[in-house]
Amino acid sequence: MKKRVVFIIGASSGIGLATAKKLCDEGNIVYCGSRTPCPDERVTSLCVNVTDEKTVFDAVTRITEETGRIEQLIYSAGCSMAAPVEFAEEKDYRYLFDVNYFGALAAIRAVLPHMRKQAYGRIALVSSMGGVLPIAYDAFYSSSKAALIMLAKELNMEVAPFGINASAVLPGGTATRFTFKRKVYPEEKAGVYAADMDKSVGSLAGMEQGGMDADEVADTIIKTLLSDNPPAVVASGLANKAYYLTQKILPEKLTRHFVNDKYNLS
Repeated sequence: MKKRVVFIIGASSGIGLATAKKLCDEGNIVYCGSRTPCPDERVTSLCVNVTDEKTVFDAVTRITEETGRIEQLIYSAGCSMAAPVEFAEEKDYRYLFDVNYFGALAAIRAVLPHMRKQAYGRIALVSSMGGVLPIAYDAFYSSSKAALIMLAKELNMEVAPFGINASAVLPGGTATRFTFKRKVYPEEKAGVYAADMDKSVGSLAGMEQGGMDADEVADTIIKTLLSDNPPAVVASGLANKAYYLTQKILPEKLTRHFVNDKYNLS
């Protein structure tokens, strides 16, 4: 099989790193775009700040100058914030969307001209089951991941004629350091919501650390990218596939009850 040139934004840790390792094991040419270098020496690390669009475009330019092509883009950068909607600060939720959504948009815009020229490309956006089933007190994260799902669906309408496909991959709770990097509003900022938010944050941490392995999500990403006709949305893991299918038919009140129960809310 021909070596593929893969650009992973966010391959310094977590799901992105697990994916990078597997792709390198297969002999592919892998680049990481992040502020922190990828610890796997087989990966070429490029300094990218996803909130600065120029660094994203510069990285893609360097990749294509060095290799002459870019077959796959994986966007795995992301951040999370536990905060009540009423008291969330604008600088916090705008930064979250810059990282989770607008960074992905910049990456897509950077690779598309090259993928169109070569009449082939695969794009995987690491979304979340939180994009279809809301995460209590993580409204901005859930909203940004839902936006990635719709972006992948709509993007396919535009780029499919050029041999390009985009997919949103939906992991559930995954055991990575992401859990411990979450910005959590303290009690004095959460106000009247503090008690419920504390229960929600604890429940979410338990679901993540007791959940999927990053390697399992990486396998889903790679399988999706290798497909001749990849789906626009793919849930990772059997349980998440079931959740994804059932949420489409469950009444809204039942879905809300299910989510409240998961996060120990009244």
